[in-house]
Amino acid sequence: MSAITAMLVATLLGQGYYTPEEAQELFTQANEAYTREDYATAREGYEKLISHGQGGPDVLYNLGTTYLAQGDLGRAVLSLERAWKAGGRAPDLEANLALARAQQKDKVEGAAVEEDFVTRLVKATPETVVAGVFLGAWVAAFALLLLFYFLKPGRRTWAAVLAGLALVVALPSGALLGAHVWVARTLHEAVVLSRTLVARELPKGDAKVLFDVHEGLKIRLLEDAGRYVRIRLPNGLEGWVEREGVAEI
Repeated sequence: MSAITAMLVATLLGQGYYTPEEAQELFTQANEAYTREDYATAREGYEKLISHGQGGPDVLYNLGTTYLAQGDLGRAVLSLERAWKAGGRAPDLEANLALARAQQKDKVEGAAVEEDFVTRLVKATPETVVAGVFLGAWVAAFALLLLFYFLKPGRRTWAAVLAGLALVVALPSGALLGAHVWVARTLHEAVVLSRTLVARELPKGDAKVLFDVHEGLKIRLLEDAGRYVRIRLPNGLEGWVEREGVAEI
């Protein structure tokens, strides 16, 4: 390995990893900065953790709260929604999401498009919990079946019953986990970051303007075409907007 290659590898590793102690120290420092109302320093600390792959629900929630304190409604909603998607379910998260939504300029009119049952079910069940239940039940069932094989014939009943119960849990949780994967691949939700974002009839700068949307609005991404993406509002209204004005959750 050349000296240049070694330096590049060392740099990439240094940028991509924090030890648990380093991550906790940075998280603590960012929290302390937030308490001092030094929001710029707090935001920088949380964003460093996220860029190093350590952006769990707590970090994302704190980042969203920091953006909210700075008046950046779009990025506040984005971070809070990402915290929810990552499994965060604390009352404070729900309260801050509600506070951020109350500040949104857009009040979408018209009946909301109802989501299908599978999508609603997936949104109501944290993926990490579902994956943990499925993995735990599957491992338990396998271990109990293996134990069943080694037990004497007169002492196998309890192992068989417990293995059956574990499989009963594993099958629906596995199906639900599959639903999570399917929704993740097909459902792309985003948040408007721009203060004002123009939605057009076609993905062209001179196309007819259909409506405006504003920061913090949660939308659905349908397709892309160059620097434009087609979005759908909660009431079903659709239009093309510039990609840089939105960020996927």
